[in-house]
Amino acid sequence: MDERPNPRPSIPAWAWILAILAIILALQLFFSRRINSPEEIPLSEVVAYIENEQVEKVEVSGDALAITLEDGTELSSTKEPGIGFMETMTAMGVESELLNSFTFDPNDNSGWNTFFSIAISLAPVLLLIWIFSRGFRQMQGGGNSIFGFGRSRARNINEGDRPTVTFDDVAGVEEAKEEVHEVVQFLREPEKFVQVGARIPKGVLMVGPPGTGKTLLARAIAGEAGVPFFHISGSEFVEMFVGVGASRVRDLFNKAKEHAPSIVFVDEIDAVGRQRGAGLGGGHDEREQTLNQILVEMDGFSNETNVIVIAATNRPDVLDPALLRPGRFDRKVIVDLPDIKGREEILRIHARGKPIGSQVSFEDVARLTAGFSGADLENLINEAAIFAARRNKTTIGRSEMQEAFDRVVMGPERKSRVIGEEDKEIFAYHEAGHAVVSHNLVHTDPVQKITIIPRGGAGGYVMSLPEDRATRHTDHFEDQIAFALGGRAAEEIFFGRVTTGAASDLKQATRIARSMVTKYGMSDALGLRTYGEDHNNVFLGRELATNRDYSEEAAKLIDREVRSILDRNYERAKDIVLHNRDKLVRLVEGLMKAETLDRDEFERLMNEESSDATAPVGALMPEV
Repeated sequence: MDERPNPRPSIPAWAWILAILAIILALQLFFSRRINSPEEIPLSEVVAYIENEQVEKVEVSGDALAITLEDGTELSSTKEPGIGFMETMTAMGVESELLNSFTFDPNDNSGWNTFFSIAISLAPVLLLIWIFSRGFRQMQGGGNSIFGFGRSRARNINEGDRPTVTFDDVAGVEEAKEEVHEVVQFLREPEKFVQVGARIPKGVLMVGPPGTGKTLLARAIAGEAGVPFFHISGSEFVEMFVGVGASRVRDLFNKAKEHAPSIVFVDEIDAVGRQRGAGLGGGHDEREQTLNQILVEMDGFSNETNVIVIAATNRPDVLDPALLRPGRFDRKVIVDLPDIKGREEILRIHARGKPIGSQVSFEDVARLTAGFSGADLENLINEAAIFAARRNKTTIGRSEMQEAFDRVVMGPERKSRVIGEEDKEIFAYHEAGHAVVSHNLVHTDPVQKITIIPRGGAGGYVMSLPEDRATRHTDHFEDQIAFALGGRAAEEIFFGRVTTGAASDLKQATRIARSMVTKYGMSDALGLRTYGEDHNNVFLGRELATNRDYSEEAAKLIDREVRSILDRNYERAKDIVLHNRDKLVRLVEGLMKAETLDRDEFERLMNEESSDATAPVGALMPEV
């Protein structure tokens, strides 16, 4: 290892500039005598002072005169150039005896004044020359200077800072891991594939929702490939100056070719890879020029270069088709949300080095966290560890995992929110209505927990135990709508009025019903077709508007069908609440006492036959 002494800390350029400007200003003020400058008088008054014998001293500096009177007053004057002071006074009629009555200092500093005047005039020019020369030297030495716009900012991972992540640290995406693992084999043993006529892929595009592990896979490749690994973000190519992005692309690929075999990883490639001709700017847009250069560089590779480009994005739909064709990105690797087995493996990986209690079941946590990404699961484990530390525990228990899940899904507990007894009772009946309706339907997820403790923007919630499903059918959607409307049904039956607490439930039920009618063809009246075509914002990549590709009559029919689905399932929810009135009341009494009920306590209350069976309910933590 090269152990060189630490260099002296360099003084920043702005400090040099300020120091030089301060020196120039001080010299200018000093030699121009602007600081406490004495009063200037004509030579005739100087003669008068000499004749009255009031002068104590006269100093000559070039053509400038500095006169000091006997009372200490300092004056200044100017003589005729080229003539000495004594000759000037004699010519003006001053007697020689009077000229000897004061101290005379004939110092001639005209040469120094001229030198400093020239120096002060040239100093700004020299300062500018120094600034530009320093900038150009930095431009030649590295890409981080103010002039190094065109140089690539990609970081080359060498052996010293290579990530320690391997493929053993990646879970939940086994198929994607196998696909990218072959990339390492291509670089380690290229002759194995070349001898059978196989062409090494030029590009691998990893596609998937945020947080599923695309960048983690890239880090695993960097940790195991053993070749130079250049990584950069797509947004780092684009700069305010036109042509900078294309220059950086050229510089990046030139470096990769010099270090071949190597890997180039471009994260969030959709920042520069969006489809050309969309939005403002036309063909002269800086982003499009950058994309054109990427297309040229990738298509210019030969089989012998052994340079592979890996890119990651969560918006493949906005990428330019020329970027996705074979010969550029030959492989598209789907990095999807993990299933229950993948979630369990991810939880075990993130639990390494953490004191997990023996009562915590990763299988149960994985079943509870359907739809979570790898990043969500890592955050769940971290939140549980924070709760354990906050409670001064040495292990992470089941209650910490449940509390972390509630915080991640619903937000922090709002302990400061004061709820009156009337509102608390309404919340209890509302959540009990959801739970009872869900319990009596076939195609709903089992109830895992009921609480009336406010979290986030909700006054309470019913947590279900979701299952991984690849498809959904009509009965499933119908039961989901009835479950969503169960809280409002309970409010109407028990209080004779409804509140604003069902706003989000109505929104969810309407969204499901409209999707059944317009997207999935689940309406006999509208037939087997879809209605409406989504338009995406070319800049934000979000749904901006829906193109109405149907008539006004069809729009009225859609509204009628959506209304019919909602009304039908609302009646189903009310019938369930009416037929289970006693059970719902027992459930409300338990919620008013304990505020939170777990699955076992809920099942016990639902299976009790006696209408007055209201055994005390303790504040039980739900099992995970």
